[in-house]
Amino acid sequence: MSDKAAIMESLKKAVETWDIKLAETAAKQALDAGIAPGDAVENGLGKGMETISNLFDEAKIFLPQVLAASAAMEKALSIFEPVMTKGATASRGTVVIATVLGDIHEIGKNVVAAMLKGAGYNVVDLGRDVPPEKFIEAAQENNADVVGASALMTTTVVVQKDIVDLLKEAKHPAKTIFGGAPASAEWVESIGGDQYCPSGAEAVEMVNNLVKG
Repeated sequence: MSDKAAIMESLKKAVETWDIKLAETAAKQALDAGIAPGDAVENGLGKGMETISNLFDEAKIFLPQVLAASAAMEKALSIFEPVMTKGATASRGTVVIATVLGDIHEIGKNVVAAMLKGAGYNVVDLGRDVPPEKFIEAAQENNADVVGASALMTTTVVVQKDIVDLLKEAKHPAKTIFGGAPASAEWVESIGGDQYCPSGAEAVEMVNNLVKG
């Protein structure tokens, strides 16, 4: 296994085993080895988060473990961020992201936020249980290019429609990207949204296209 592969494996494992110390060490090793932070986030930490996400979906682990894994990921990101922001002074754009009102699931949203940060976007993360008006306020305040909302329950997915409607009312030009278990490409199209995002790994490419488009 090459050094790079070993470091990537450590980053992945740090998240999978929610090992904050390992996350810190592996992140520093990645920088020393000249691995691009975006690469480390996507193919190291992100892969670990995918494992966590799948285990969570299968009810093999629960929220505390997910939060612990997120903490390990945050630790590594805090080491990458100064390097990432240094290279990306001209941020690629601003994305406002949150989990919608009535919904407290943050895993998918956190993965997407981390991936986007890694790709050089300025990410304004409003957290969870966020009312639609707050998305619009944040989009206006931060001059957002894209607004992303995650909903994981059939009861909360309707808030995504409110966001689209309110953005139109406010005549805000931001594009929208939606994700979460009950969402689908058909649903996003039906509410007038711009993109349906099935996974964190695909989020970056989709946001790139929206910002360009």
